[in-house]
Amino acid sequence: MAVAASGVLGGLLRRHLSVHPASCRGFRIMASKPQQQQQPSQPQSNSLPAYETLKLERVREKVLHVELNRPEKRNAMNTAFWREMVECFNKIGQDSECRAVVISGAGKMFTAGIDLMEMGSVFLMAEGDDVARKAWNIRKKIRDYQESFTVLEKCPKPIIAAVHGACIGGGVDLVSACDIRYCTQDAWFQVKEVDIGLAADVGTLQRLPQIIGNRSLVNELAFTSRKLMAPEAESCGLVSRVFRDHETMLQSAFDLASEIASKSPIAVQGTKMNLLYARDHSVAESLKYMAAWNMSMLQTEDIIKSAQAVMEKKSPKDVVYSKL
Repeated sequence: MAVAASGVLGGLLRRHLSVHPASCRGFRIMASKPQQQQQPSQPQSNSLPAYETLKLERVREKVLHVELNRPEKRNAMNTAFWREMVECFNKIGQDSECRAVVISGAGKMFTAGIDLMEMGSVFLMAEGDDVARKAWNIRKKIRDYQESFTVLEKCPKPIIAAVHGACIGGGVDLVSACDIRYCTQDAWFQVKEVDIGLAADVGTLQRLPQIIGNRSLVNELAFTSRKLMAPEAESCGLVSRVFRDHETMLQSAFDLASEIASKSPIAVQGTKMNLLYARDHSVAESLKYMAAWNMSMLQTEDIIKSAQAVMEKKSPKDVVYSKL
């Protein structure tokens, strides 16, 4: 298989060199001397925006750590949080220095969910001259809050949720919109909304059945608000790994994010977008979308750089890809 792969890659390089000689200057098949690669610039942490409810840090090259940062309120989601999530992840989506994100919670838990003390009045005191107008305004607010987590899917960078302690209510909505989920052995998840007289309305009921593939279990959790403990969360597929403590989990999440960030951003971000499209469409529709996507993306220089690294027996992590 290795010989066959080498032949295919060699043919790919030769074909590209013959068709696009100008674009491949500097590439030599099985070159005896390593190429001089551009050293990636070290991003400055002071370039990151400051938020009231979120803390941002560049923890590794091309990796951002977003921390829910209201530990004194158990990271409860107040009005500022919903606004800042949209602003934060829209900016991350445009940040060429970031290729992967880890999101976690400060303090003793991931999040206690919605801040009822602050947010309750938002809906109870809805403006409007009659029931219809009040309902219209409430609908608009709900759609705005839904966007606070949908923005995680719209962000092209892979997002890893690292959960410790409690992940309640809106926290389940949040992690359900992430691409990968880790948790500690003391973590637990709770679809809490039914206990406060409402149906979860910002993503859990739509995304959770797709994630764990067991509608009976989803119904049980949503109807009863029972806690889903870490071992069961792993066995049903909500999380992919469980760790003994918070620090071990975070470091593993950062390691995973670093590995993802070392890959071609064209490949990684295209993979995320197509996985999400496939989730919501038929196989036939998704294949058509994939063909339309790759008819341009297959022309990326990243394929040539990756093939060159394989031919020269270099680690994929040694390849320097252009910013995206």
